[in-house]
Amino acid sequence: MYIEINGIAKSYRRREVLRDVSFTAKDGECIGILGSNGCGKSTLLSILAGVQSADKGSFLLEGDDLFRYTKILREQVGYVPQGTPLMEELTARDNLRLWYTPAETARELDGGVLEMLGIGEFLKIPVSKMSGGMKKRLSIGCAVAKHPSVLLLDEPMTALDLACKQRIFTYLEERKRQGDIVILVTHDVMEMQLCDRWYILKDGVLTPYAYDGDREKLAASL
Repeated sequence: MYIEINGIAKSYRRREVLRDVSFTAKDGECIGILGSNGCGKSTLLSILAGVQSADKGSFLLEGDDLFRYTKILREQVGYVPQGTPLMEELTARDNLRLWYTPAETARELDGGVLEMLGIGEFLKIPVSKMSGGMKKRLSIGCAVAKHPSVLLLDEPMTALDLACKQRIFTYLEERKRQGDIVILVTHDVMEMQLCDRWYILKDGVLTPYAYDGDREKLAASL
């Protein structure tokens, strides 16, 4: 599997948020997108997820432009935004019912992705009473219901405790082993360890970055 992001551009009024953003990724790779707050990282992911449109550019999966073939995009791309796109008044189980059949839910809770994420621990809890970690794990569980081959995650471990981070880290490692592509917007050191390549988004331009573990050097580059 191979994806190509070519020439993504986006402006709001006179502000150019993304300028000719391009990169590629192959099966089993995790790409890290780094940058300061408000630089356009979340906008880039939402465009790739089909939530909003680009002014120009393409998103190719095996040569098919997913911006044109939206059915393939919905099937092959999973998106976890910073917020929690869940039904607050429903329990975890009821939210899962919006994405999984009962048989699928049972199967995934018994040796599948939902078990790996530990969602069986809080099936009866309403979203409104969940911790941030529970909400994030449930959001991921819903996003991957169709087993997408490309996963977009916007700072998935922010403000979570170490145990929850470890569950998500282990899950993403498994996705990589299975040959899926993961694109992470991140500032988290643990998440950065998952990445095979890093890019910095600054002033609308995406450039490769050779991260060597030096946090001070990285901060100076943002």
